[in-house]
Formats: sequence, structure tokens, C-alpha cells
Amino acid sequence: MSISYAMQTGVSGLRANSTAVGRISENIANANTDGYRRSFVQMVTTSTLSDDASFSSSGVRAVQGADVSTEGALRATNSSTDLAIGGSGFFVVSKEPNETNETNFMLTRAGSFLPDENGDLRNAAGYYLAGFPYDQTASIGTVDRNQFGDLKTVNLGSLSQTGSPTGQMKVSGNLPAQQTGLDAPGEPFLSSAEYYSPLGEAERMQFSWQPSETESRWTLSISGSDGTDYGSVDVDFHDSGPLAGAPKAYSEGRPADENTPNFAFDPATGTATLTVDNGTEPQVIEVALGAPDEHNGMTQFAGDYSALKIGSDGAESGVLVRTEIDERGDVYGVFNNGSRKPLYNIPLAEVANPDGLLAGDGNAYALSRSSGKFSLNQAGQGSAGSLTAGALESSNVEVAQELTDLISTQRAYSSNAKIVTTVDEMLDETMRLKR
Repeated sequence: MSISYAMQTGVSGLRANSTAVGRISENIANANTDGYRRSFVQMVTTSTLSDDASFSSSGVRAVQGADVSTEGALRATNSSTDLAIGGSGFFVVSKEPNETNETNFMLTRAGSFLPDENGDLRNAAGYYLAGFPYDQTASIGTVDRNQFGDLKTVNLGSLSQTGSPTGQMKVSGNLPAQQTGLDAPGEPFLSSAEYYSPLGEAERMQFSWQPSETESRWTLSISGSDGTDYGSVDVDFHDSGPLAGAPKAYSEGRPADENTPNFAFDPATGTATLTVDNGTEPQVIEVALGAPDEHNGMTQFAGDYSALKIGSDGAESGVLVRTEIDERGDVYGVFNNGSRKPLYNIPLAEVANPDGLLAGDGNAYALSRSSGKFSLNQAGQGSAGSLTAGALESSNVEVAQELTDLISTQRAYSSNAKIVTTVDEMLDETMRLKR
């Protein structure tokens, strides 16, 4: 190797180690950056082809990489929209809300998301979080998890829930058997239940259970909160045997007003059908008391009267008051009417080689050929990690290790600088041979 080759070798060492110092300084500067992934430099020997067709060493070059696959530690925060991934996967984000160009989507582990002025979730780097929206039936439908086209920006703005009318009610409870069969039966037992009109308005329906002089027989009367009497039905209960306490038989329903057929009863199923005149098109509500010979509805046993337990569908109109995010990535909206429904599902993007992703601004990564194809998987299923709300993932930089590397890199740089000064002295000595 000639003196000039020695000079070039020393210069290549200076260049490679200066690149390594740059990466180390970048790691130290981002030691407290949420979601940051450590970058590093590997030294690779370079060779040249000599005149005799043999390779000879001629220096070193720096090959840069990033440790994307190593996780950082999780730390708790006070924000419910801060998200951290425990395990494999990345958030899918975009620079613009509701991005339609798939090449503009990026992957990140930086989950410091907060709503912007429009309610769109955006992290500190300015990237918008993408997810699959749920429809009114709480379904995301059929989505293609191998492309970004079905994703929408997660928006937690002034959402409202439209009211839905009640169509079915199920009644259960216990009637005191000792109150029947008396010469002078006592006052009826009253309970009321809430239901919802087609406009989402909460209304109430009253159930009156009158004990009869006949043992194990009751008369149920149903009325509305506006004073409308719908009708009544007699219920006989079993008083012995394995079916004791269960309804034995129902009578035919008796509408309160024969001229207004707003009450019907099916003795075979124990279901009353009410027609509520609260709009241009009346609302029909089915009230299930429990089928004969079954204990899944109203019962009659000795003891105290238990207030009716009533389950019904429908919902009152409401506005969003807060959100909740579970470990599966489902974003739930909690409304001021007490209802809770899913709004979005946040998928986690997985690639075959995370370390092959291309680093971009703001701790975001772009797909590359070496990273492999991606898939949008549900958090907590298969190989995908789980989500933790109210937490952030810290940088995976170990400062002590970086400082140690800095010392060894500085020594290597100084040694290469010594090569350059030594070769310079040798060249100077060679120049003096002529004198």
C-alpha cells in the first residue's frame, strides 16, 4: 500500500467515525423523545481491485441503521388519548386528516395524541391517527387489512347520538303469593319503566299488579305517564310442583277502550303489544312478561314484592361527554344519556422487518422494499401488541451505552487523525530527499 493509500485510509476513518458521532449525538438528544428509535452506525471495510486482480483493503465506510424493533419502556400519563403499544405494531398516521393517497400514510410508535380544533386526534409531531370507523350497528363491516383505503382519521369532536325508539321491553320481578286469596285484597303494587319515543325523548310506562281474591291470580294494568290506560290482563301462577311460581296461564287482553285498539295480548307467549300514539306513525312496543311454565319473567313466590327489572332497547338522544380506549384498540364514546357505543377501531400495522423501515420526520417511518409488506391487525390478536391508554412509550435509547460508544468513537477518530498527521510527516520527509 502506498503512502497516498494510507492517507486515504485515514481520511475514510475520520469520515466514518464522524458519521458515528453524529448518530450518537442524535440518540442522546432524543433520549427523552417519546417513541424515538435508536439509530446507529456499523463500520464496513472497503476494498479495491489491484493490478494483479486481487482485492486489497483501502479503508472503511459507515453504514447507518436504526433499532426500530426494540421497545421502549412505558410510562403513565394523565391524558386518556395518549396511547402506547406493548408488543409488535405501529400506529397508522397521515400528515393530513382523512388522507386518500395511500403513499402518504406513515407508521409511528409516538402515541401522544390530542384532539385538534376539529376534534381529529393528532400527535405532537403533527400526524393524524387513522382507524376503522364503526357504523350505527356497531360494526366496521368488511375492510381490507392489506391496504390503507378503508381508514379514516379518528375524530372525537362534538359527536351526538341520535335517539332510537323502544320496540321491545322485557319485564321480570316477583309478586308476593301471600297477598292473593284474601277476602279484601290490598292495594296494587306499582312499578314504572322508561322507554324512548321515536324522537329520543324519555317517557315512562306504569305497571299496576292488583292481587285477586282468587289464590295465585293477579291483574296487570298498563298505563302511560300521560294518563293513557292501555289495557289489562289476568295472570294465574302455578302454586305447586316443579313449576311453582311460574306463570300458569294468561287471559285474553282487555283494552281499556274498545274503540281505541291500542292494546293486545298473546296468552301463548305472555307478550303484550302496545300502540303508543306519539306521532304521525304510532309507536309499537312489545312487553314480554314471561312465557307460561317458565321462570324467565314474572314469578310469584311468598315474600316481599320486588320492584320490576325491565330491559328495553332504544336510546335517548345525547352528546359525547368522554371517550374510552381499550386494549383491543376500540374507541368508545360515552354520552350524557348514559349510553356507550364504539366509534373507531385503531389497528396496528405490522411489517416483516421493522428495522427495514425508512425513518422520516417526527418519529414516523415509511414502508420500503426491505421492510416487507404490511398488514393492519387488531390489537391484542395474533402477533399484534396490545394498546394501553393513558400511557406513552419512551425512547429505546440507553444514555450510558451512548456515552460509552461516544468515548470509543472519539478514540477511533483521534487514532485516524494520527494516521493522517503521520503520513503527512512521511510525505514531508520524502520531499526532503530531493534536497
